[in-house]
Amino acid sequence: MNALTIGKASLALSTVFLIGFGTTGCATKKYARGVVAPVEARVSTNEKKTADHASAIGELENGLSRTDEKAMDADRKAVAAGQEATKAGQEAAKANQAAGAAAQSADQARKVADNGMTRIGEVVENFDNYKLVTTEKVLFPFGKSALTKDAKAQLDAAVGSITSAKNYVLEVQGFTDKTGSASSNIVLSQKRADEVVRYLTTRHQVPLRKIHVLGLGAGEPTADNKTRDGRMQNRRVEMKVFGLDLGGAPAKPGTQVSSNTP
Repeated sequence: MNALTIGKASLALSTVFLIGFGTTGCATKKYARGVVAPVEARVSTNEKKTADHASAIGELENGLSRTDEKAMDADRKAVAAGQEATKAGQEAAKANQAAGAAAQSADQARKVADNGMTRIGEVVENFDNYKLVTTEKVLFPFGKSALTKDAKAQLDAAVGSITSAKNYVLEVQGFTDKTGSASSNIVLSQKRADEVVRYLTTRHQVPLRKIHVLGLGAGEPTADNKTRDGRMQNRRVEMKVFGLDLGGAPAKPGTQVSSNTP
């Protein structure tokens, strides 16, 4: 075979190769357009659906999380409400106990008051049965309300004979002479009576409930205020002792004891 023939054959082969290659390339593009593109479209659609599903799932999870938080908050509020209810119940129980105690105290106070009123009624009924047993008189210096030594000795002797009795009462009345104004004499006479009462209660423990006290000033003199001795007799405190006499026996005659205090 000569060179010309070989050249022609080579050219023919090259042409066939190029034609075949061109034909194959066109077929590949057609395949890609017909098969691969629809697959890619479906894949893209599925990816979008997957993304949408993931977003929906995320929103659902967020909703569930908020629901759990609300449920936990509701539980906390329920627990707190239960604790408050328990506390309120305890306070109510304490209030009921206090109310019961107050009611019991009120009942006891009512009984005491009833007993006291009964006792007062008995005392009032017996007022007319108290009879004068004795009268003690202590004197005071001019313008003074302090007890002298002699006055204290008189009171000591008088109280010793009456404190052993149960049913007695004392009337303590203060007086002055005519010297000075009526208002100042009232004040001074009350101070003298108070001094006697203070001595009886602190020194001899005479119950204060058994004593009635009053300052009368110069209103009831026992002697003439024109003389020195008369004025001295009027500067006095009279302590009258009354005893309960249910049997109607005559009272002992009153006595008066005076000091020589100037």
